[in-house]
Amino acid sequence: MLSKKAKYAINALVYLAQQPLDQPIQISTIAEHENISRKFLESILLDLRNAGIVNSKKGKAGGYHMLQAPEDVNMADVMRIFDGPIALLPCVAHKYYQKCNECKDEANCGIRDIFADVRRETVRMLKEATLAEIIKRADQLHNPVAG
Repeated sequence: MLSKKAKYAINALVYLAQQPLDQPIQISTIAEHENISRKFLESILLDLRNAGIVNSKKGKAGGYHMLQAPEDVNMADVMRIFDGPIALLPCVAHKYYQKCNECKDEANCGIRDIFADVRRETVRMLKEATLAEIIKRADQLHNPVAG
């Protein structure tokens, strides 16, 4: 399940992605608009800045803005920043691999094989799920075209 921190990060990113690129948005504005505690949001935005997704500008006219284009920010990367591995089993995690203690023969484990397929498909779908795609779908849901 997606953590609250990851969900709030996605909400904040969607909000920032909908703002003019060269205009920093103050944390208080994002927090109020997305109904996120300012203190919690500060931590989230710092993690996103350290990951190179957003940038910040100090001063009176400061705030946060997107560093990457919305089509370049995918949910697999965002989830890994806040929730770690996407895999349901440690033995199928790509970046966070760990051998399962109870496994006798990893190379011939049917359980591992099935969950490796689940992980691959999940990662594929999350990589296709970009901020741009989220914004596009929200617009389509908000303004359905009469068919």
